Amino acid sequence: MRRKRRRPAQKFNRKMRTKLMVLFSLILAVLCGLIGRLTYIEHTKGETYQKKVLSMQSYDSKTIPYRRGEIIDRSGTVLATSVAVYNVILDCTVVNDKEEYVDPTVEALVKCFPELDETEIRRIIKEKKDKRYMVLAKKVPYDEVQPFVELQDAVDKKGNKVNPDIKGVWFEKEYQRNYPFGSLASSVIGFTSSGNVGTTGLENYYNSTLNGINGREYGYLDSDSDFEKTVIDAQDGDTLVTSIDANIQSIVEEKIKDWNEKYRDNYYKGTGSINTAAIVMNPNNGEILAMADYPNVDLNNPRDLSKWYTKKQIKRMSEDDKMDALNEIWQNFCVSSTYEPGSVQKPFTVACGLETGTINNKMTFDCDGYEDFNGQKVRCVARYGHGIETVRKTLMDSCNDAIMQMSYKIGKNHFTEYQSIYGFGQKTGIDLPGEANTASLMYQVEDMKPIDLATNAFGQNYNCTMVQMVSGFASLINGGTYYQPHLVTKITDSTGNTISTVEPKAVKQTISQSTSDKIRDYLQSVVKEGTGNTAKVDGYSMGGKTGTAQKFPRGNGKYLVSFMGFAPYDNPQVLIYVVVNEPNVADQPHSVFAQNIAREILEEVLPYMNIYPDEKKTGVNKGYDVTGSKDSSQYTGKHNGTKSRNEKKKKN
Repeated sequence: MRRKRRRPAQKFNRKMRTKLMVLFSLILAVLCGLIGRLTYIEHTKGETYQKKVLSMQSYDSKTIPYRRGEIIDRSGTVLATSVAVYNVILDCTVVNDKEEYVDPTVEALVKCFPELDETEIRRIIKEKKDKRYMVLAKKVPYDEVQPFVELQDAVDKKGNKVNPDIKGVWFEKEYQRNYPFGSLASSVIGFTSSGNVGTTGLENYYNSTLNGINGREYGYLDSDSDFEKTVIDAQDGDTLVTSIDANIQSIVEEKIKDWNEKYRDNYYKGTGSINTAAIVMNPNNGEILAMADYPNVDLNNPRDLSKWYTKKQIKRMSEDDKMDALNEIWQNFCVSSTYEPGSVQKPFTVACGLETGTINNKMTFDCDGYEDFNGQKVRCVARYGHGIETVRKTLMDSCNDAIMQMSYKIGKNHFTEYQSIYGFGQKTGIDLPGEANTASLMYQVEDMKPIDLATNAFGQNYNCTMVQMVSGFASLINGGTYYQPHLVTKITDSTGNTISTVEPKAVKQTISQSTSDKIRDYLQSVVKEGTGNTAKVDGYSMGGKTGTAQKFPRGNGKYLVSFMGFAPYDNPQVLIYVVVNEPNVADQPHSVFAQNIAREILEEVLPYMNIYPDEKKTGVNKGYDVTGSKDSSQYTGKHNGTKSRNEKKKKN
């Protein structure tokens, strides 16, 4: 038998082992390189690639709106707030997921939101199948949303949903600015435009304080709409606590409105004046308790012109015309408008003379009815003169002639210096936008002629603002301290915690305590026996000063009349300033128009502030209303140049 020959076995020689090792090393190197590359990409371009991957998935993100801070009065009454409203959102992809979802969802929407059109909703569902965000209704109040939520979430006794096929509807929350009292303190509070942008008033001045920071909710969704959700909470805006007292503000506005309505269409077509405004201040710290002008604006509808213009007039207006009209309406007369103040300036002039020693209580002045400046006569209110006037009686009678004679003794250097000390020609720094700059409306010492000095001394031929006048006047009666006027006393966060307190800011000393005491004493005589008697509140010691300013151009019969008053006279707790710009009467130059308003305000405000009567009642001004009439039912509104009871006695 022939034996088979075996093949020789192949040996795993050194050469082969080397090749194998090289191949293994090469593969290992490639793997290491790949890992290294991936690691590099992860660190350098990971975010870019992650976005590419995630773009293939569904991404969900929504803004969580912040709530704008409130504006409240000194007692916590809410003057401006933000209320939650909801946008009705339809997710068409969810509704179209199953055919049986469509009808129940549409029927529920139409039932709960009658203003929605069924046909339109079905069109959207059909044509916008891939849209996840379709706004069906905007800014729906909470109570109108609730019926749908209850319908959607309703369950039976076993806890099963009654309406499981209502799908794809959700509600997007946002906030809408709301003013609970409508027009109350409108020129102070102001309003917002879209996007929480403060347009006027405190809303504008403290816009960044009132605004918060939006939050965010976001996550990545899979096909089942499951995702890891991340929420960054919104930061609500801070709240402004103001010095405004809503009750005092309401009283002031009511009396101003009442006066204007009584004189509406009297001498000319329109309200009782071009402007009527009032400020009530605490003279001991600069806090504004009330600030109002008339007519005011409905803050919930600030662009409504119908109160000022007819439908025909509005229709003829261009958009620019409307904007100009609105800007004029929105302007705060107390802060932004300038005017010649008239005789409320006189106490400042007297105080300047007393402080500089250029006049004293023993001096007398002979009023013959005018002063002559190179043939130009500047007249007193008493055409034939008051006769001999003391310093006290000069203020009582509001004598222009005597004040002009005082100005000669004071001199232009002292006078202009003290006008600056009192704050005239300077911004007060009140925390409201649009404060007028009156620097260019004041005389400089080098430009002031004798006639300019004389007329400035009784409040003509220079301009100021109401807030300048009331702030300076407060220093005359409080011992000489000038406080910066302000409206915000405290800022709190959304939970009520105090962030900061605004302390009264004593800016400077205008006059000495002794001069202030003399001025208060003189001004008490003005109200007790002089031109300010119409403003007297029976039972209360008061001081004050009247003002009648002839408007430019002179001789046109146009006047701005005013009254500045305070109580009690020896320790003033409240200061009021009322201005009536061009009363709607044939015979305008009578401060009693402003005095009547001031008296009616103080009659209610003083008891409300727990300021008690400190004098025996005499029956002065008893039974008289805001027009100066005893029987308002017999008041016709037709002045026709005839003088009321008080007008017959005094003009200035």
